Amino acid sequence: MRRRTASAILAITGIFATLPAFAENFKGSANLKDVQTTGMKDKNHKHQAYDLFFDTQGKSYTCRTDSNKSMNATDFVVGNQIRYEIDGDKAKIWSPANKKVGCKIVRVEAMQSPR
Repeated sequence: MRRRTASAILAITGIFATLPAFAENFKGSANLKDVQTTGMKDKNHKHQAYDLFFDTQGKSYTCRTDSNKSMNATDFVVGNQIRYEIDGDKAKIWSPANKKVGCKIVRVEAMQSPR
C-alpha cells in the first residue's frame, strides 16, 4: 500500500513539475505584420474585433481583441514595433505611443527556417 502511495505522489509531482513548461509566459517586442477586422458589430458585440499578427521566438502569432472593448485601429500601424506580453493564451500589446490592447491568442504557427 505504501509503495502505491509513493508511486502516485511521484507521478503527481512529475505532472505538476512539467506544467510550467507548457504555459508560455514571455514578453518582448516585434514588428506588427498585419491588423485585420474580424466578426461584425451587433447588439451582442458592441465594438469591432481585430486580429493582430506578429512574429516572435520562432513562431507567428494571431491575437484577437475582445469585441466588447474598443480599440482604435489607427493606434496600431502595420510595420511599426510593438511591445507584447504573452501569458498562456492571453496577451497584452502596446503601440509605440503606449496605447494598450488586450487580446486572446487564437493561432500559433511555427515559422519555417529558410532552406
